[in-house]
Amino acid sequence: MPELQDVEANLPPTLVAEIAECGFYPSLVAESVAMGLAGREPLDFLVQHEATFAGHELHRHMTVLVRTAAQLIIVHIDEGEGARDEALATVETVALRSIDSVVVTRAMREPERRAGLNEAWLTIVWGAARRVDLGPAACEDPNCEADHGYTGVIQPDDITVRMSPQADGDNARRLVAFGSRLQGAIG
Repeated sequence: MPELQDVEANLPPTLVAEIAECGFYPSLVAESVAMGLAGREPLDFLVQHEATFAGHELHRHMTVLVRTAAQLIIVHIDEGEGARDEALATVETVALRSIDSVVVTRAMREPERRAGLNEAWLTIVWGAARRVDLGPAACEDPNCEADHGYTGVIQPDDITVRMSPQADGDNARRLVAFGSRLQGAIG
């Protein structure tokens, strides 16, 4: 494996600083980003560090999105479960031409005055994953007891990143800006 300083030398200093600021396995995250870039020049990036609770356990996750001239690199690091001292590092490369949709959603406080951002979501769809929501089908007859099978919806579910100023500070605004630039990059 390359030394951390070698990895960091190939990444923008602002990206290295944001990764380090999160304090979540910074050398693993930086190495994974460098691996995904494979020498390509990063043009834009977004870093999200998220903590979730499952019962009494804290689980940390980190997602780094990096745009190059032709690809979107997605790095996701998950903390190991339970008492295991491990992390799962996933690197995915998506061609920008493969991206079907980039959706930026903002929840605005006092929308008439645009008083501030409460929350923001960035959803990127390229067709790698789909979510199926199924439920029993029914007819209009309230007395009908026939089995009408199932009805459902198949929705794209590739990646959604959610941030709020309360939890993520200025990164919520950065998410909106990154999403807008990505929308422009895919045409």
